[in-house]
Amino acid sequence: MKTVTETNYIQKLISEGEHVCQDFKFAISDARKIAKSLSAFANTQGGRLLVGVKDNGKIAGVRSEEEIYMIDAAAQMYCQPPVKLENYIYKVEGKDVLEVRVAESDRKPICALDETGKAWAYVRIKDENILASPVHLKIWQHNRNDEKVIVTYSPREQELLTLLNQQGALTLNQCRKLTGMPRHELCRLLADFIRFELVEQVFRGHTFYFQLKETQ
Repeated sequence: MKTVTETNYIQKLISEGEHVCQDFKFAISDARKIAKSLSAFANTQGGRLLVGVKDNGKIAGVRSEEEIYMIDAAAQMYCQPPVKLENYIYKVEGKDVLEVRVAESDRKPICALDETGKAWAYVRIKDENILASPVHLKIWQHNRNDEKVIVTYSPREQELLTLLNQQGALTLNQCRKLTGMPRHELCRLLADFIRFELVEQVFRGHTFYFQLKETQ
């Protein structure tokens, strides 16, 4: 682990606030909760945790070596597959701030285990960790298998595209009810359309919606 004293670097990061690639943690008390953040960063664009920083940006400092241990435990024991981290300690205002860097994974999804051992995948949207949708899972499956996207515009495909064109943004359940398609088939079609840049997935009011992608 590398220790440096570049106060300006940390203060610059704090000035950015929390966003899609950065999260503040005042303290680490639950490795499983941290696993959610690691999952979200790894499944999105990568990012960093600043540990020892309050939500308002005030520096509190890392309290003990136990916090560093719990972060490593979150990455190795409560993430599937395990997540590789880069940890750096910075001395700021006489206190230690831990920067935990998480790279975007090429093995998505990275899942976090809950108290029962069940695996859940998360994505990072703005400054929140959000449970991934079934369509995210299907996209990752296709990417992992390097499946080619072929849009044939069969009656099923055309029906779904026409529906989105007429109705605008719809949830997965709304699409299922209006088309009568089985959920697994609908997720596959939406995943294909997203990969082919015909449809986009947007997040509003803690709900994922699907809509036709605007052409430039």
